[in-house]
This record gives sequence, C-alpha cells and structure tokens, in this order.
Amino acid sequence: MSLRLAQLRTWIARHHAVAADTCRFEPVAGDASLRGYCRVYLPDGTTRMLMDAPPELEDSHAFVAIGRSWRAAGLPVPAIHAVDLDQGFLELDDLGDDSLHHHFVDTDSARRGTAQAIDLLLRLQRLASPAELPPYSAAFMEEELERFPDWGLGRWLHLETPSCWATTKQQLLARIAALPEVAVHRDFDAMNLMRVDGELALIDFQGALAGPLGYDLISLLRGRYQRWSRAEMDSWIDDFHRRSREDFGAHLPDAATFRAGVEAIGAQRQLKILGQFCRLCLRDGKPRYLDWLPHFYAQLDAGLEALPELAEFHAWLRETYHPAMQARLARHHAEQAQEPSKGAST
Repeated sequence: MSLRLAQLRTWIARHHAVAADTCRFEPVAGDASLRGYCRVYLPDGTTRMLMDAPPELEDSHAFVAIGRSWRAAGLPVPAIHAVDLDQGFLELDDLGDDSLHHHFVDTDSARRGTAQAIDLLLRLQRLASPAELPPYSAAFMEEELERFPDWGLGRWLHLETPSCWATTKQQLLARIAALPEVAVHRDFDAMNLMRVDGELALIDFQGALAGPLGYDLISLLRGRYQRWSRAEMDSWIDDFHRRSREDFGAHLPDAATFRAGVEAIGAQRQLKILGQFCRLCLRDGKPRYLDWLPHFYAQLDAGLEALPELAEFHAWLRETYHPAMQARLARHHAEQAQEPSKGAST
C-alpha cells in the first residue's frame, strides 16, 4: 500500500470512528487531472467516493465551494461529507459508475440521453449564479486557443502557425462575446453526467466559470460520443435557443446569430482540445489522449462549416493540418507497437 493510500485510509477511518482495516478500498478510473479517486466500503455497508487531490498539485477549494453552492441551489451534485484541504482529501456521495455515455449505444439512445442532459443543462443555467464564479474572460479563452499552435502544431507536428491564425482568433472571440453570460460547467460531457435512479447528476464541476450561454450545450453536442448531422445540430441548437428565451429575453441574440455563436464556442473548444491532448501526451506522459485527435478534428471540421468567415483557416486545416496529424499519429502508433519488442531484446 502506498503512503498516500495509507494516509487516506487512516483519515476516512478516523472520520467514521472505525478501525482502518475494516474499510475496503476500490480504485476508480480518474480523469485528465492529477486527482485520484477510490470507492470506500465502510463497515456498515455504506459506500462513499473519496477524492485524493494532493494540495501541491490540485487546488480543491473551487470544487468544495461550487459543490456546496450548487447543491444548496437544488442542483444534483454529490454531497460533500468531509473535507481536509490541507491533505487534499474529500469524502463525497457515491453516485455509482453508470455515466450517461454508456447509454449512447445507437442514435436513438444518444438522442434520448442528449435530450435528458439538455433538460439538466437548462436547470443549471437557471439555478446556478454566475456571480459566484470567476469570469471566463476573453483573455483566458485566447490562452486556451493558443494551446493549439503551441502544443498541437509546434511541439507535436513541428508545423508553422498559419498566417490567418490571428484573424481566426479574433473572429471566434467576437462571435462568442455576443452571447449572454451564465454559469458554465466547462466539461458538460456525457462522461461527467451520472445516471442515478434514472436521473442525471453532475460531477467534475470544479472548473466552472461565468461564461457564454451555449458553451455547455456545444460541449455536449460536439463531445466524445456522438456526431450529429448539420440538420440535427441546427435542430438541437434552435430548440435550446427557443427554450432559453424565457430566461434571457432581449439579451438573447436572434436564432441565426446564436447558432453561429454556439458553433464558434465549439471551434474554440475543439482547438483547445487538439492542443491540450498533445500537451497531455508530451508534458504529462498520457499518450492515450492522442487517439481522440481524429474525432475532435472531425467535430471541428463539421462546426466550421457553419462559420463561412473562417473559410481560409478551414481550408488550411483540411489541406495541411489534417494530413500532417494523420501521418504523425501513424508514426506514433508504429513506435508504440515496436516498444515491447525493444524491451524484450535488452
């Protein structure tokens, strides 16, 4: 047993006033952060989820503050039962392992799950106050965008940034700036929506900010687990626009402007991901994220079709970036396939 796990075991046993050796632990798959998770089975049969977030690596203050605020507002987030921010330990409700993405088995089930997730998203927008969150500023969005030329082009592909990049950023940020401000989860993905007794609950919300309406919508619609046609995307976005009128009134742009703004958010997010997943490989030693690059490129390619002002950048992606990315991934996979044989010969 690692020292860290021993400390966690001692902490939870002391909190529940039970012997440490009566608690059984089960590791749970983590995420792209440096947090770790495990399920603890207590002697009385209760299970809880334990978060291990070493304070020198992860600041959990935001998770605690947002979790308590959103739960008090009536949103379905796990209750926080114990907190030790000095050690980086948290005890949470155990919401199980049934995340929504497991139910995206075909188009019909994906459509049902997406509709249920959008119902929850509308609740989130109505109940969570953006005033309690830091701003998702244009400067921060631009910094995220720069991960694409920095990590996705320069460090991963050794490609020069296209000459239209500065204009592309300005046009995306201008589109996004026209949208009203709401509380934004920022990773509203089917994997972060847990099914509990047929209802959905939110997890992984520590990065929430006050940002543009539609950010979480496009995170869901252009996420990891489903690709929608242009007609289906327009239908989802237009319906969301209609349902948001009651909350935003005159502050809500017309349907066409809203649709373009939402797709601009999607492009900003996909570009960030294409850079960030390369960073996870090169900096953090997590090469499995590279396997998602073709999927998120395809989502970006589809979204840019709704933004004709970005035609020059879109063409560069298709003619230069995409072939280079495919070739580099092929080399990467070939290198990985050779590694076991290299190890066997030494």
